[in-house]
Amino acid sequence: MIRFENLTKSFWLKGERRVVIDNLNLTLPTGRSLALLGRNGAGKSTLLQLVAGTMRPDHGEIISDGSISWPVGLAASFHGDLSGAENVRFIARIYGVDTDDLVGFVEDFAELGKFYHMPMRSYSSGMRARLTFGASMGIKFDTYLVDEVTAVGDAAFKRKSRDIFTDRMRHSSAILVNHSMRQLRQFCNAGLVLDNGRLRYFSDLDEAIAEHHRLMAV
Repeated sequence: MIRFENLTKSFWLKGERRVVIDNLNLTLPTGRSLALLGRNGAGKSTLLQLVAGTMRPDHGEIISDGSISWPVGLAASFHGDLSGAENVRFIARIYGVDTDDLVGFVEDFAELGKFYHMPMRSYSSGMRARLTFGASMGIKFDTYLVDEVTAVGDAAFKRKSRDIFTDRMRHSSAILVNHSMRQLRQFCNAGLVLDNGRLRYFSDLDEAIAEHHRLMAV
């Protein structure tokens, strides 16, 4: 369960206040994997960061009764001057998991070779995504926050990413941002539509996708 209580988030842009989340009150049910839909700039990444706790709201709060990952695909929580392995060790300590196990898992999964022990500022965006995705999949969360990551890499790596994510979804739920409706239908069984600061929950994924398409056509 994730519950939003009077949640508001805004940014100042060119002297004007832009509201991304507007006094949101909503409870997301346990055990559903949710497709998060919305036009570019609607605030989907901001919402994921709020849920993860890596960004603070203007006011209101988010309450959860389970563990939640950081937004996979967002490397902002990783330190550029530390190596990939050092970042993973830091994450393991934060989340209370075995350090050596997580470092070994990510090294095998991300396939970064010598770059795993080099500063992350030297990584390409794809390498960063592979590291953050691997680190997240190496920890068993109740809810995974995922932003387009299963599309990273060559065909073999994409297949490996989908396989491990499918395995995690057998026991966990997710909030997933992806421009591929096919992948959303593969992993999700309900939907969220974010538009003009308002977030709507749909228990039927096809209804959420239809509403998203309708808003995109306006």
